[in-house]
Amino acid sequence: MTLNQSSTIDPPRKSPERTPRLRLKPKAPISGYVDGAWWPHSDDLTAELPDLLAVLSVRLGPIGRVIYNINEWAEPPRKLIIGGRVVRLGGYQRQPVHTLEVLGLRRDRIALLVIPPNTDPDQAHATLMAAAAPRNDSNVADLLALTARELERKA
Repeated sequence: MTLNQSSTIDPPRKSPERTPRLRLKPKAPISGYVDGAWWPHSDDLTAELPDLLAVLSVRLGPIGRVIYNINEWAEPPRKLIIGGRVVRLGGYQRQPVHTLEVLGLRRDRIALLVIPPNTDPDQAHATLMAAAAPRNDSNVADLLALTARELERKA
């Protein structure tokens, strides 16, 4: 597999161009496997990250690295330049499926459940809300299965 070495996203911007479909748990106390959920519009990480990182940088400060499961995304570069800063991208087969970790330069991190882009909107909304619930400590598989079961009961 050949990877592009880097990609530049211009011009630097302070706010997202398109508001990410994202829900985060309150900052503290920390609970559960994930800190929230994100529902990207596509599997193009290069296109999706600038808006997501613009929002997450409010909580994390400058972003230094993003870790993702390599099998879930179209082939991204190893790094992006976003807002004049280099953000390293690390794709790993051992990164848990349907997760993304965002690491700030101050060593803070956010672990997100990634809802597949083609998910039914009602199910995606239910999953976003469940993952961001303050005391929810469900793992990724349970969150994805739980919301599907809840929707079936409501139908």
